[in-house]
Amino acid sequence: MVKLTRIYTRGGDKGQTSLGDGARIAKDDLRIRAGGAVDETNSAIGLARLSTDGEADAMLGRIQDDLFDLGADLCVPEEGRKGKAGHEPLRITEKQVKRLEDEIDAMNANLADLTSFILPGGKPAAAHLHLGRTVARRAECLMVGLNAREAINTHALSYINRLSDHLFVAARHINDDGATDVLWRPGTNR
Repeated sequence: MVKLTRIYTRGGDKGQTSLGDGARIAKDDLRIRAGGAVDETNSAIGLARLSTDGEADAMLGRIQDDLFDLGADLCVPEEGRKGKAGHEPLRITEKQVKRLEDEIDAMNANLADLTSFILPGGKPAAAHLHLGRTVARRAECLMVGLNAREAINTHALSYINRLSDHLFVAARHINDDGATDVLWRPGTNR
């Protein structure tokens, strides 16, 4: 477990931060920006959970834990040193990706057919999940850019890609299995 005894360290006052392996990098590095977008995705899911219960809330809770795992994964580069104190770094696994896929398939089985693109809206939880979906897409773009520069965990890339799909389907599920989705009406305001 993590134990924080002090929140501020003054270590980042000059624009650098420490990774989980102790390396220092700029706070605007792709690795830090990707981790920030993952954290922002988690925050949007937290907002959605204010309006969820039952299995939908349980799924979102599992995802929030996974997103901290993903942040920890990004915090320690694939190549190089181990995490602090010689611990093996925490990595996203294929099992976590598969769980997302299974949940997507289960929710999708009951959804109304799509007849148009969907606008963020409907129930509050669904709107927040659409926000989370868009932030997850940004996190994915940053992670892809990072992976072009230095290898990152392939399961982490799969997870963030699958997550945006999951949040889309979960939003539709929360919107009464698509019955209360807000549909795009092309050209209606011309």
